[in-house]
Amino acid sequence: MNAISSILDLSRRYRDDTAAALSELVKIPSLSCREKEVAAKLAGQMRAAGFDEVTIDGLGNVIGRIGRGSRILAFDGHIDTVDVGNPANWNEDPFSGAIRDGFVYGRGAADQKGGPAAMVTAGRILKEIGFDRDLTLYFVGSVMEEDCDGLCWKYIIEEDGIRPEAVVITEPTDGGLYRGQRGRMEIEVEFRGVSAHGSAPERGKNAIYMASRACLAAERLNEGLAVDEFLGKGSVALSQFVSGSPSLCAVADYARIHLDRRLTWGETRESALAEIEALVQGEEARVFLLDYEEAAYTGRRYGMEKYYPTWKWPEEHPSVAAGARAYNALFGRRPRIGKWTFSTNAVTISGIYGIPAVGFGPGAEAMAHAPNEKTPVEELVNAAAFYAAYAISF
Repeated sequence: MNAISSILDLSRRYRDDTAAALSELVKIPSLSCREKEVAAKLAGQMRAAGFDEVTIDGLGNVIGRIGRGSRILAFDGHIDTVDVGNPANWNEDPFSGAIRDGFVYGRGAADQKGGPAAMVTAGRILKEIGFDRDLTLYFVGSVMEEDCDGLCWKYIIEEDGIRPEAVVITEPTDGGLYRGQRGRMEIEVEFRGVSAHGSAPERGKNAIYMASRACLAAERLNEGLAVDEFLGKGSVALSQFVSGSPSLCAVADYARIHLDRRLTWGETRESALAEIEALVQGEEARVFLLDYEEAAYTGRRYGMEKYYPTWKWPEEHPSVAAGARAYNALFGRRPRIGKWTFSTNAVTISGIYGIPAVGFGPGAEAMAHAPNEKTPVEELVNAAAFYAAYAISF
């Protein structure tokens, strides 16, 4: 039996183990900056699978290593999740980790603990088949992604000193092989008005009106943003409106809006900020890009600007081609090549550092942040096999 056949056979044999591993991870709530318990669980799973070394870095990322080759390949899956939202929208406990009808259920089953669970099985398979290529493989359970995607990899590259030749992102891909995504920015605009008594609004300058005009202008801006043939159209969405006044009987002297800006190919930090500056020209307004700096569960404070660059790699790029070879060898057909709608840690990996990234992960993208989240067990099996086969094909 050749290596690829062995990989697929073993992945199917360990089907129940992979599902159980995901169930264990799902049962542990793990909001950003609160991943300590789930990190310990994942580290224990990696050690039980026979990884050569398992460490937790200063930010709290779980890093499992197999091999000591001169080349470096990494796999990434974040272990933090968003909150559950309204519990009434769930049919059962979001942290049940139930395995039923061919699915694993619960918050994080798709976004994105399924990837790490499949990575553990992939490592187990590689150890079992005697993987001995000139590669060092790092399997990363990353933290704080939901709060600030890519921050974890900024730390891994700059502080841990790990710089792979390529990274496989294990976010859900609906069974496809992904090679890009739009970038994003978090932009805020503050408006300063002048308060006056509500009985004589003409004496003041209403910051709510100023902000409202900008909101309507942003809606018009969204309709005409650039389009990329592969990544699609850029977008801008208003996600928050805050105002303040001395009282409810006074003209508002302060307002702030929050803009979620998705960047297609060719759009940059500078171009996006310039567009918003143009919208508020003539108003008493300040446009600024947000920064992120929070304490990880380890206590380490770390941060970055909330600009997450666009990235894509051509189908013929060696890292994408390696994924297509691995998929074809396993399943006897070419993969569907696609892109994410949402953002991933590759905004830093590829967007900032220029390291090639590809995506393949169990679950449906539409399940991300949704109630009644679930992932098919069969896709966990396929993902585990793919990660092991990618290491063979790279």
